[in-house]
Amino acid sequence: MSDAFQLEELDGSIALLTLNLPEKKVNTLSQAVLAELAKWIGQLAKRTDLRGLLFRSGKPGQFIAGADLKELATLAYASQEQVGQAIDFGHKLYSGIARLPFPTVALIDGNCMGGGTELALAFDERIATATPETKIQLPEVNIGLLPAWGGTQRLPRLIGLNAIEVICGGQPLSAKKAAELGVIFDAVPADRLVDEGRRLIDYFQESGEWKRRREQARQPLGLSPDQFTFAFATAEGLLQSKTKGQYPAPLAALKAIKEGCNLPLEQGLEAEKRVALELFGSPIAANLIGIFFMKNRLAHDPGVDRTDVKPGQVDRVGVVGSGLMGAGIAAAHARSGIPTAMVDVDDARLAAGIKQAEEVVLSRIKIGRAAPMDLADMLAELSTSTGHGILADRDVVIEAITENEEAKVATYKQLAGVLKEGTILASNTSTISITRMAAAAPDPSRFVGMHFFSPVDRMELVEVIRGEATSDETVATIVALAKRIRKTPIVVRDCAGFLVNRVLFPYMNEALLLLQEGVPMDAIDKAATTFGMPVGPIALHDMVGLDTSFFAGKVLAAAYPDRATMPALLKDLVKAGRLGKKTGAGFRAHGGKSSKPAADPAFAPILEAHRTGSESTLNAAEITDRLFLPMLLEATRVLEEGIVREPADVDMGLILGIGFPPFRGGILRWCDAEGAGKIVDRLERFATLGKRYEPTETLTRHAQTGATFYPVPKATLA
Repeated sequence: MSDAFQLEELDGSIALLTLNLPEKKVNTLSQAVLAELAKWIGQLAKRTDLRGLLFRSGKPGQFIAGADLKELATLAYASQEQVGQAIDFGHKLYSGIARLPFPTVALIDGNCMGGGTELALAFDERIATATPETKIQLPEVNIGLLPAWGGTQRLPRLIGLNAIEVICGGQPLSAKKAAELGVIFDAVPADRLVDEGRRLIDYFQESGEWKRRREQARQPLGLSPDQFTFAFATAEGLLQSKTKGQYPAPLAALKAIKEGCNLPLEQGLEAEKRVALELFGSPIAANLIGIFFMKNRLAHDPGVDRTDVKPGQVDRVGVVGSGLMGAGIAAAHARSGIPTAMVDVDDARLAAGIKQAEEVVLSRIKIGRAAPMDLADMLAELSTSTGHGILADRDVVIEAITENEEAKVATYKQLAGVLKEGTILASNTSTISITRMAAAAPDPSRFVGMHFFSPVDRMELVEVIRGEATSDETVATIVALAKRIRKTPIVVRDCAGFLVNRVLFPYMNEALLLLQEGVPMDAIDKAATTFGMPVGPIALHDMVGLDTSFFAGKVLAAAYPDRATMPALLKDLVKAGRLGKKTGAGFRAHGGKSSKPAADPAFAPILEAHRTGSESTLNAAEITDRLFLPMLLEATRVLEEGIVREPADVDMGLILGIGFPPFRGGILRWCDAEGAGKIVDRLERFATLGKRYEPTETLTRHAQTGATFYPVPKATLA
């Protein structure tokens, strides 16, 4: 045996089995680890001298993080036979734990995820540490899978129909919540974990309760026909509304619970396997697993390729501007415990900024994701001033004023005599060249773009834009700071539109050209939402503001004139004061917050003046291609120009920045799934529309060679 497990015997003939993978930060369940565990369980099953078994992790604050990541990556490409064998092995192993000839208790300290949670469920009882770090979760539906090592069957038998939300929602449970639901016996201080486990073993031996529990855990859940019908019909309706039929895993998990919970456990496990085999290996599961790995890479990416570069220490942050973005950025840092100074030209604007920052936390208190103390803590870290002098001791200063290059440059010149040596100056610009503005910064090597997305408190993405003079240390420091405030940073080389807006623009622009050609706006938006976008491009124009779209469009059209045009329709709408939702009228009419956008007769004559066609004959598939193929081509150009370092940066940027449908895995994974050859064929239908539909070198090469942006993993499950 390897040294992943260590067995010791405590006084009173209680075995303590510890999992501690050497030279690993967390414990994961690889095939090798599970095989070793199976040998230990086989040995323990023969022991007649033991009174009980305690199982724990040897890593404080970390129980089991779930499956081994490398093996998980191959799961999407494994055969049905391989997946079936893996499920059978897990079922047999965990059932072996559940049949040991003495009571068993899992001792959970820290994250208990996926297969680790299913392992704990095979024990007679569980005790967890009462710390914020302890989370118990079955997250499989979040990556397109379901808990297939008994999770869909053992948890319902333990806590009843509450298991539906835990399994199909895929969200973590705190130790307190887990105890309330009955997932664990109790939450105790970490230093009492083993002692309390021993006490529980003693109780089980004295009372014989463990035998009764085991017998009950093997039986059907026992729902009446009325309970069964109502519970699963209600849950299915709720999941259908949430997933819109685009994410099959939550519904498959519900199906596994439904088909197995009212049967004896062994038959329930067979039902779980049957449903799991329908799901594992699906394209959506492959895409969601891919996203999981992309996010994991970004979480560990320092932002620079040099291993000798370390991020600088950031103790204090300043934000110039207290508007929508400035207040959101300041709140994000203050909420993360970073002393933050917010500066604006007058007290009235600062007061409005503070109020907005408060609203961020108050909204989270309302939904139970924050406590009143969190508001007090944030305000304690947030200071304000109408003078730049307060920024003199800041390590990072983020400029978040209006999107006007002249105003930004003037601000940098004012800050030159205030900021201490070594301060990083970052601009929250969405369009303006970092390289160009760096000339006005106190130190161009310590000037960088830090593009947040609106609303700041909800949007996870931050584009870190490096200009030609930006140093590696500056990039690494800002990447580390973004992670510290719970954002996902993606490093982008300076170019017009950076990453997200550059790739988004062709999609937004094409929607306007389709509208002018006679395609109804409802048909355009429906094609996008059917594809999986959260809203259609016409609706998005109205949401972000037509003036904002127009300004960004001008910048991008000037930068890429060979393929980008600026429809005059947008200019005339802005001139008419129709700026979208914020003015009550844009492409559609907008009422109050709760009212839906409606057709506006006043829009028709403005559109009529820019018609290039009276009635389009494009079908839904062709509209979809018109919207997304130009986006794909721009994404390949971003890669060709080295704007980002790898395909995952493009895909995660679009998923996090514009809500590109995760079930498709990103625009480049979508290309891989469709096939580059088929994409090139579809582009030929639109060749007369010019450069914006001309295949790029990368796409042509992939079509000719069969190459993909994401190679299929070579290794498979043994």
